[in-house]
Amino acid sequence: MPIIRVEMWTGRTTQQKAELAKAITDAVCRVAGSKPEATFVVFTDIPKENWAQSGKLASQT
Repeated sequence: MPIIRVEMWTGRTTQQKAELAKAITDAVCRVAGSKPEATFVVFTDIPKENWAQSGKLASQT
């Protein structure tokens, strides 16, 4: 039972997440041999002020 966690900035639409979930599920099933009904994709939306890279908050770039 694969569980794939996707963390990304807030702002994607429900449609974008649905398309991404389908693409990820298809790839995991093809490569890992899992079944779609046993493959879970969990999205976590993270505000830019809670994400930093190279010592700078994403909200400051």
